[in-house]
Amino acid sequence: MRDPALIKAMFSGVSEKVGSRNAMTTKRPAPATWLGATNNITQQFLAAGGRPDVVSLAGGLPAAELYPIAEIEQATKRALERHGSAALEYGAVEGFPPLRALIAERFSAETGGRFTASNVLLTSGSMQALDLIGKVLIDPGDLIVAQAPTYLGALDAWRPRRPSYEPLDWNKPDVALMAKAKFVYSVPNYSNPTGVLVPEARRVALLDAVAKAGTWLVEDDPYLTMQLDGPPPPSILSAAARRGGRPYDGPVIYLGTVSKSLVPGLRVGWTLAEPDMIQKLVLAKQATDLSGSMFAQAVAFELLDRKVDVVHSAGIVPAYRERRDALCSEAARHLSDWFEWEVPPGGMFVWMRSKGNAIDTDELYRFAMEEKVAFVPSSVFDFTGKDRHAMRVNFTRSAPETIREGVRRLGRAIEAYVSSRPQLARR
Repeated sequence: MRDPALIKAMFSGVSEKVGSRNAMTTKRPAPATWLGATNNITQQFLAAGGRPDVVSLAGGLPAAELYPIAEIEQATKRALERHGSAALEYGAVEGFPPLRALIAERFSAETGGRFTASNVLLTSGSMQALDLIGKVLIDPGDLIVAQAPTYLGALDAWRPRRPSYEPLDWNKPDVALMAKAKFVYSVPNYSNPTGVLVPEARRVALLDAVAKAGTWLVEDDPYLTMQLDGPPPPSILSAAARRGGRPYDGPVIYLGTVSKSLVPGLRVGWTLAEPDMIQKLVLAKQATDLSGSMFAQAVAFELLDRKVDVVHSAGIVPAYRERRDALCSEAARHLSDWFEWEVPPGGMFVWMRSKGNAIDTDELYRFAMEEKVAFVPSSVFDFTGKDRHAMRVNFTRSAPETIREGVRRLGRAIEAYVSSRPQLARR
């Protein structure tokens, strides 16, 4: 996905000034070498989402028309009335104290463990937490055992640290391998990109293996509230909290966010971990942004304090379920000759794999952009970059009819791709 032709295809019709005839030709220092190993796919699918002629099935975005704008307006007013200038100042690196206390209280009630504010760090979304974990734990060459395929944002966050990776086997966790790793990375609820929901027994088995290995377990849980077919099993954090001390002192580093339960624009997330790890993350955060937005965190506090996130999440589930079903039913008509998939029980994505690895989805992407439809190819979720035979398709952002049109366009793109390859066209 670093192919210049793909970038040109995505941004065709978009003018970007990248230089000037009068620009000085002075040679300047080269950028850091890690930039040569990255990709710009996130920029691409966000840009595609802003083009009215493109149906974007790419971005992991909620439906903007469902945002609780009235409730956020009321919460903003309450935040200023209740907290005044404290919501407008620089604040503690750890985050807005009332929100930290509220999150600790919630997770104590939900898990049966005991969490205090010392277990909680507020971040700019859970993406910042991933970045901070990398800064605290990863040196060049260090091993991460990661769920595969892996969330693109995590790979991006840790790429500057130059780690190595091995895949996590949920069916048989490898204790010896984990003992060599700085941490294990998991997304057990409706994983990005696959939408997989991990059963409770495998969650507990992974926690047992991590405990034996003596390492950390990062449980990234942004999609918890997107329960389309019933609730998920208890979090791994819940099992660890019941085993651990009071306050919590277990090996799980848990990440949450309001980006899916409310809106992504607040940029409020949280990390729960044992207090010493929280303090290490605080030191890394101090050097990153000094202080998060007390204003955004105060607004989030007002929303969570009244359980607006709980009510809102429950209210939007029927709309997302309808969109998922629209995607899968239309795909059955137009894509099933060449792709197969499972209907995800929650989350935001359907993971479609080419039958017999017949289609290279990096190459298919070119044809899709000619049909003005976007998806995310599997190569960017593979820490080796070699898996080019699947694609992630989003169903939450667009209305059902727009999704159906996007699938029809994708079907035409597949037909054009197959026609351009005689060996496939004869099948």
